[in-house]
Amino acid sequence: MLQDEAVHPADAPHTETPDPSTMRAHYRAEGLAESDLAASPYDQFARWFKDATVAGLHEPNAMVVSTADAAGRPSSRTVLLKGFDDRGFVFFTNYHSRKGRELTENPHISLLFPWHPLSRQVVVTGTAERIGRDETAAYFRTRPHGSQLGAWASEQSAPLSSREELERAYEELAARYPEGEQVPAPPHWGGYRVTAETVEFWQGRLNRLHDRLRYVRRTGSEAGGEVEGELEGGLEGEAAVEGEAAVEGEAGGGAGGGAVTWRVERLAP
Repeated sequence: MLQDEAVHPADAPHTETPDPSTMRAHYRAEGLAESDLAASPYDQFARWFKDATVAGLHEPNAMVVSTADAAGRPSSRTVLLKGFDDRGFVFFTNYHSRKGRELTENPHISLLFPWHPLSRQVVVTGTAERIGRDETAAYFRTRPHGSQLGAWASEQSAPLSSREELERAYEELAARYPEGEQVPAPPHWGGYRVTAETVEFWQGRLNRLHDRLRYVRRTGSEAGGEVEGELEGGLEGEAAVEGEAAVEGEAGGGAGGGAVTWRVERLAP
């Protein structure tokens, strides 16, 4: 049987531009209750990340990274998550790129994981800081040879005179570092770790009455107050009924040191 030949969008028959106001998806997923949550947002993220991977989502580690410069002008792009644990979420990039420059001016950052087939989103806000060079070098060694060369060849976010300029730089590097030869990590390339201040888990529901549960980081004197409805590994009781509860877990000390606790609040959709 003959396969259909792919049609490039430019060659497709002309049609009217689709009207986005008429596009609607009806969410019918099961809900997300406070009692379903893990003790820390990182543990809860691990659960949902596994669900997204098992469901076969394309690049479930793809996330929209939003930064802003010193004047508050925002920018966004899709980046791949390359690690997470109780210390935060890790990604790698060129430090001279737009996001790298903006994070130098303003370390505040947002991550968005858009898992549309599961009617789920995860939204992280926090601050980013560079990881150590040893950790960067260890990850860089796991990258495919071509990706290693690409990290050197591309002055990310800088204007190019042509595509040929980029390919010429790559070919020169390929001649210098042939396949099988170790490529050092560029000094201007490395990782960031995002320490979360809030992590929202969004579950689509019928009639747009979505579930939105947000972990909010508490440290120091804020974490020392009296807590109602606190349970290891989940939430229930009076605090959950009131729409706000607290969970305590071994989430690591982060930049401030000491134990970290989280309160959870339910947001209106």
